[in-house]
Amino acid sequence: MSTPEVLVEVDDGLIIITINRPDQKNAVNRAVSYGVCEAVDEMDRNPQLRAGILTGAGGTFCSGMDLKAFLRGEITRVDGRGILGIARTPPQKPLIAAIEGYCLAGGFESMLVCDLAVTARNAKFGLPEAKRGLAAAAGGLLRLPRLVPQRIAMEMALTGDMWTAEQLAPYGLFNAIVEPGQALAEAKKLARRIIANAPLSVAVSKRVIVEQRDWPLAEMFARQDPIADPVLTSSDAREGATAFAEKRAPNWTGR
Repeated sequence: MSTPEVLVEVDDGLIIITINRPDQKNAVNRAVSYGVCEAVDEMDRNPQLRAGILTGAGGTFCSGMDLKAFLRGEITRVDGRGILGIARTPPQKPLIAAIEGYCLAGGFESMLVCDLAVTARNAKFGLPEAKRGLAAAAGGLLRLPRLVPQRIAMEMALTGDMWTAEQLAPYGLFNAIVEPGQALAEAKKLARRIIANAPLSVAVSKRVIVEQRDWPLAEMFARQDPIADPVLTSSDAREGATAFAEKRAPNWTGR
């Protein structure tokens, strides 16, 4: 599954996807977008894979679209799905961003797609598209105002300036801030905490949290019930209760 541009490692239910163009600050070309897309699709369709981590090689997460490739006329996004194949079609299973160095433009937008984020303290973030005559149309203008105050999102998009992890931390954009070089290790710890739980419970929890933001208040429970009710009658629900009573670790089947 690995390619020269995208390295893929599978480790006991966890898939680690690494953008591997460190000499180009992990800028996204066509090969990167399609490589990440295929790895994420494999995570979703393989029942043995429970969570994923998206990261970058060489101390950089991702600097965004490869502008030289763009000038050559190369399409750097996946047709119908956007940059990395996740901008318009996020994965069904949990995806964690492990960020070191630059996380800019399409790289920042890809981090916003992820469900959780761990960042190095010295990482740099931004939507510099306005400085290049472009717009953050891969989700930055849509997702960022849902995650931070609108005026902060507006400043980032209109100025194109870079922000530090320390500046963005008060707005709750990250799950953890760690010392440089430790983002991937911390993301793995977070992934293991998720993988230890029941697959159906994790899937339903993610789906409801993502979808509920657009539900009318009067319809919230009516919309949640058909999604969550199958969990209550699942084999894993009985296994969880039984394991608790027997003081042992549960054996999840995903059913």
